[in-house]
Parts: sequence; C-alpha cells; structure tokens
Amino acid sequence: MRALALFSFRRRRLVLALWLLLLAVVGGALGAVGAGYDDSFTLPDTESARAFELLERVSPAASGDTLTAVFAAQDGRVTDPGVRPAVEAVLRELDGLEQVVAVGSPYDAPQQVSQDGRIAFATLTLTGLVPNDVSHAQVDEVLEIAAEPREGVRVEVTGQAATAPPEQGKEELIGLTAAAVVLFLVFGSLTAMSLPLITAVLSIAVSLAGVGLLANLITIATFAPTLSVLLGLGVGIDYALFIVTRYRQGLLEGRTPEEATAIAIDTSGRAVLFAGITVCIALLGLFALGLSFLYGVAVAASLAVATTVLASLTLLPALLGFFGRKVLPRRKRALATGSPEDLQEETRGWQRWAAFVDRRPRLVALTALGLMVLIALPLASLRLGLTDQGSNPEDTTTRQGYDLLAEGFGAGFNGPLLVVTDLGDTADPAPTQQLVKALQADEDVAAVTPTVYLGGPQPGVPAEGGVGITTVYPASAPQDEATSDLVERVRTDLVPDARGDSGQELLVGGSTAVFNDFSQVIADKLPLFVGVVVLLSFLLLTMVFRSLVVSTVAALMNLLSAAAAFGVIVAVFQWGYGLSLIGVDRTGPILAFLPVILFAILFGLSMDYEVFLLSRIHEEWLHRGDNRQAVLHGLAATGRTITAAAAIMVMLFLAFVVGPDLTIKLFGLGLAVAVFLDAVVIRSVLVPAVMLVLGKVNWYLPAWMDRVLPQVSVEGPAPEPALAD
Repeated sequence: MRALALFSFRRRRLVLALWLLLLAVVGGALGAVGAGYDDSFTLPDTESARAFELLERVSPAASGDTLTAVFAAQDGRVTDPGVRPAVEAVLRELDGLEQVVAVGSPYDAPQQVSQDGRIAFATLTLTGLVPNDVSHAQVDEVLEIAAEPREGVRVEVTGQAATAPPEQGKEELIGLTAAAVVLFLVFGSLTAMSLPLITAVLSIAVSLAGVGLLANLITIATFAPTLSVLLGLGVGIDYALFIVTRYRQGLLEGRTPEEATAIAIDTSGRAVLFAGITVCIALLGLFALGLSFLYGVAVAASLAVATTVLASLTLLPALLGFFGRKVLPRRKRALATGSPEDLQEETRGWQRWAAFVDRRPRLVALTALGLMVLIALPLASLRLGLTDQGSNPEDTTTRQGYDLLAEGFGAGFNGPLLVVTDLGDTADPAPTQQLVKALQADEDVAAVTPTVYLGGPQPGVPAEGGVGITTVYPASAPQDEATSDLVERVRTDLVPDARGDSGQELLVGGSTAVFNDFSQVIADKLPLFVGVVVLLSFLLLTMVFRSLVVSTVAALMNLLSAAAAFGVIVAVFQWGYGLSLIGVDRTGPILAFLPVILFAILFGLSMDYEVFLLSRIHEEWLHRGDNRQAVLHGLAATGRTITAAAAIMVMLFLAFVVGPDLTIKLFGLGLAVAVFLDAVVIRSVLVPAVMLVLGKVNWYLPAWMDRVLPQVSVEGPAPEPALAD
C-alpha cells in the first residue's frame, strides 16, 4: 500500500491524466454505443413464467407487453357523436404504429366503457417486451400520440411498460451540497472539503459510464445507475474523508506531505480497501439467489464501490500531492507541528461519552438494544409485492390513466390477471368455462371477459394444441393484499376444481401474478442469501481481528441495524407514517427485490463502520493488552470521524428521497435510516457497551483456528514517530 501511495503522489500528473483519460475513453464509448438498460426478468419454474411461455409458443403476438389507452369525455359520453370520432382517430393512429400489433377498441367491447359512459379504455398489444423488443423511444411514440390535444376527449396511457426509467436530477446536487457543508464543518478548509468531493464525483462518472456499457452485455435494471450514484457517492466521500483525516493528522505531527500521504494510505487506506471488499462481497452475494434480474444490479453497484476504492487509493494521493499542506486551515499551515490539542486524536466530547458508557455498560447496552428492537418491530408486518402506477407522481400520464381507470371501472382494471389454458389434445373448453363461472361468482372479481381461443385453424375456435385466454379483472388494486390473495385462491382452489380429470393446464399469469411469484421466490431464497453474506463477513472479520466473539457480535449488530431500517421502511411505506412528507400519497407493499438488494448494501455499509471502529480498538488492544482501555480509547479516537462520515451519508441518501421515483425513495430512506442508527446507536453505544461487558472474552480465538486462518492486517505497520523540523 505504501508503494502505491508513493507512486501516486510522485507521479501525480500521470495518475490524474490516466483517470481523465479513462473517463474520456469510457464516456466516449458510452456515447457511441449507448446504454441498454433492461427491466425484464425471467422466473423459471413459476406458474406465471409457464403461462408466458405457452402464449409465446402458440401466439407470439399475444405475449408482448400491453399498454392501456384511457379516454375520458370532457362533456357527455365517449359514445356521443361529438366525442367518438376523436377517440377513433386516436385508435387509428395507434394501430398504425409499427410497434403496436393489436388495438382492442372499446366500441367493439361494451365492458370497456364505464357504466356512466364517460370513460373508456383500449388495450394496446405491443410486438414484444419493453425494452428488449420494443424500445422506450417506441413507447414514447404512443405517449406522444396520446398527449396531442383532442377536442372533447382526454387521453392518458397507463401500464408498466409506459413507466419511464428514472433519471438523475437535482438529487445529486442537493446531496453533494449537504455533504460539502458537513465536510467544511469537519475540516475547516475549502481545499480539504473539495478533495473527497472531487474523488467521489470523478470515480462515479467513470463507474456510471462503465455500467452503461455493461448494460449492453448483461441485464441491468433501469434503476441501477441511480442506485450506483447513491451508493458510490456515499462510500466515495466517506472513504476519502477517512484518508484525508489521517493525512491531516500526519501533517500536524510534523511529517512531509509525501510521508503523510504514504502513512494515510498504509493505515486508513487499508481499512478503506477492506471495507470496500466487504461491501462488494455483500453485493455479489445476490448471485446466490439465482435470479438474473439481480445480477446486473449487483455488478453495477459493486463496480461503483470498486471504482471509488481505486480512486481513494490512487487519485486521492495524487490530489494530495497537488494540494500539500493546503488541506490544513490557513492558520495552521505555517506551523511545523500542530498544537497538543491538534495532535490528540481523541476529542474531549467523545472521551466523556466513552466514560459515560463505561460507568454503566449493561444499562447502556440494554437501553440501546431495546430501542433498536422497538424500531425493528414493524418488520414483522413486511409484505412483498409490486407497486402499481397508482404510486407514480400525480403529473405523469401513467398515474392519471390509472386514476381514470379506477374511477370508471375499479382499481383492479389496472392489473388484470390472465388465465391461460393449454387445451391439449382434447380441445375441450368445458374446464375453462367452469373456471369462468367460478370467477364471475367470486366477490373479489370485478369482471371476466369472454375467453379468446388462439392457435387453431379458425380464430376464436378451441382447437387441439391451442390455448384459451381469459382476462380477469380483480376488484382490488394490483398492489393490494386482496389481489395477491385472489391469485393464490384461484390457483389453489378454483383451478383444481375446474380442471378436474381433464388433464388440461390452467395457468394464472399477467403482471400481478408475475410479481406475486417473484415475491415468493425472493422470500424462499432470502434465508440462503442472508446466511451466505453473514458467513463470508464473519470469516473476514475473524481473519482480521483474530476473535470469534468480536466477529459474532459484529454480524449480529449488522443484522440488527438492517432489521431496524426495514422496520422504518414498513412503518412509512406500508403503514403510512410520514408518507406525505416524502411526496408519496398511497401506501403499498415493499418492492419484492428491495429487501435483498438493500440488505446487501446495508450489511456492507455497516461493515465499513465496524471495520473503522474495531480496527482502532484492536490496535489499542494489541498495544495495551487491556480490553477496557482499548474500547474507551478506540471509541474516543474514532467517534468523531465515524459520525461525520455517517452524517455525510445520511445527507446524501436523504437527498434521493426527494426525487420522483418510488424505488429510489425506498432505497434512499432505508439507507439513510440504517446509516444513522448504525453510527449513532450501534457503533457509538451498543458495540462499545457490549465489548465492555464481555471483557477479555472479546478476543477469544482457539489456537488451532489462529494457526489455520491467514493473517490479514487492516491497521498496517505502526508509523515511525515524526520529528519536528
């Protein structure tokens, strides 16, 4: 590490030029080929996947994504002579688009016109899936036609395929501004404040371009770039903060800028490298779930973290070479060494806090534990599912179309179920007909359309090897728990009764069913994922700190902070506490994929603070051989830096809560809460209190394990004392 630091410092112009060249090359390549972000995913061995595959085999056109064009008469009914021509003109324009394979006109299906006649809808079947077969630009063509002013009628378009991918906006600027304020308060120097910001922004620019290029090779979701920015800025600024803090300390000890840089990278830089590795391991643990949709997210976020670590260890030392002693406040630059107070890493406030924890460690530990458990309690009510267009911003066409459909027909018309029947060799329609009757009698079903038969020599006639498609409109919204219960009841009760001994396969598909299946797959594999991540981090911590107890406590604390973060998410997004404060007006389930991604990130970030705290406590333990003194001095020395780093992360993550995208709001709030609780309650209170209670037991490691485990040093070699000039 020292050699890398000295090379970067001495060859700073070359290092800076290489980073700028890398950005130009990767950014130029992205500009030439573009980014191919893709939200599609497959769920092997699920009923909704089998329904899609059956449709695709018999009638590929019927397996494409669908949009719903909603028409609202401004005065009168959509069937009035003054309104109908305008609606039909829109339908003709939409039918003329290359990407639209079929348009289900409301004038051919009375059930697509509301009872009062004011609202109607048309189903648009696309030639394939968005964005694999149909691009977002082609979807925009549909939206542009709908947005044109029409006399006497209002036109909106809703549907999952019409939801625009999230864009980076003002959130990054707000977050960076807040981070700059905190950094200035910590360093008291504009130059020192700018270093973490420059390092983080440049590394994120490189990683974003790289993620965009990778999206052409692997499936990467549209929210992955924003998530990468959110995570990369947070860890990038934090990592640079730790290194710059150590560098400034070296200058105040009387060292030259070159020597201070080498020591900072050889000590804090090692901790940054180890912390970054643990974050990447936690993220790449998503591969254990076996869901291809999550692979791209894991790779994108890991690339962002890895790039920030590389920038912290190479670009930052180069920048330190340019700025030298200017990172210190002006009044301290001319001094050969700092004042005794400057040289003291332990601040008085944190010394007093450490003494307070030491006086009653059991009471402090129980109080902190009780608080965390209380915050985590809502987690017991966690419900996974999808968020429908009713949660989109009110000014979007998808939300307005959703509201019109709910007003005219009921919320369930925004997420119909598809019952796909494999007619097999018998081509007997009786099982399907019996199921339709049962569905029509179900109080949770609003409407059932007549079955359409495909795959035969004559359209609309049941045939051997063909399929039947029945559209079922639930009485409740797609994201409501009642809709999920309906899907389960149809599959487990109604379908077996209707199928009887026919041998036919009746499958429940559609977007709502897909998300139900996705949620179930995630729930089934979540214990395996958590176990893999926890085990790997436990082994890493054991190798570094040579203790089974410390590693076990760290793993449990990380789980506790993640549980508390999920508790807050459930309380806000499911229960509605404070929901309006973040610009959301409707409760709903937690996105099915959010827990695993968020857990991976949270576990990695928790490990960051654990490593920085424990590495100092471990260093004091090796130096003093006294557990109590090691904990007190370790907490007093790291508390200020850890809480400052946490404050920066919290500010950055909260900035993303103000954005329009619900997925990013969920991530932003969850990460902000977790980092705050982890730094303020876990690392500053609970971990030190527990370690004080346990005493020397903290450092227990069987002799045979000590021999087997490789030696890994995070603290680095102790630096030589500096001599003042």
